[in-house]
Amino acid sequence: MIFREVEDRDLIAQTCKGDVEAYNKLVSRWEKRVFNYLLRLVGEREDALDLTQDVMLKAYQNLKKLDDPERFGAWLFRIAHNEAYSMLRKPKRETASIDDPGSSYDLGDALSVSGRMLPVETSLAVTAALTKLTPEQREAVLLKVYQGFKFEEMAQILECPVSTVKSRVYSAFEILKDVLAPADTRWKERRV
Repeated sequence: MIFREVEDRDLIAQTCKGDVEAYNKLVSRWEKRVFNYLLRLVGEREDALDLTQDVMLKAYQNLKKLDDPERFGAWLFRIAHNEAYSMLRKPKRETASIDDPGSSYDLGDALSVSGRMLPVETSLAVTAALTKLTPEQREAVLLKVYQGFKFEEMAQILECPVSTVKSRVYSAFEILKDVLAPADTRWKERRV
């Protein structure tokens, strides 16, 4: 007898029949991915935690409206996108974030003495580089690189054509390539 891991669609069906434990399993599968996505969008850990809870609650409340359980991931990230942008439209509080130019995330500080980046420095450099992108480009990169969505799924989440999604991703990659290139490489390229 072959045992298979319970699929999301099975957990969705069980949840729609009132099985709260099935939804808890769905949450445990998806909440970390949603949190990481939201954290990179909003830049504040506490806000991302609050938003993650809101997303999971809204998903639970609206799960019966999901037409295709196979598209649960894209549907869940659409809710996350909507919640994040609702929060970002509200007036900002006085706190430092990764988008704050006066904050401690400076790409120049991420380079070590030898010109090579260490893992923590690389993470800081990427975080700083992401702030150089437009919000639309940043979100497209987050969905593609960090969450692994296909372009078609991203188009659903962002509610825009696939061609627009591809354009955002590829233009963002060009900016990131320039920002993250070692300083000596950028200098040589500008001299030519």
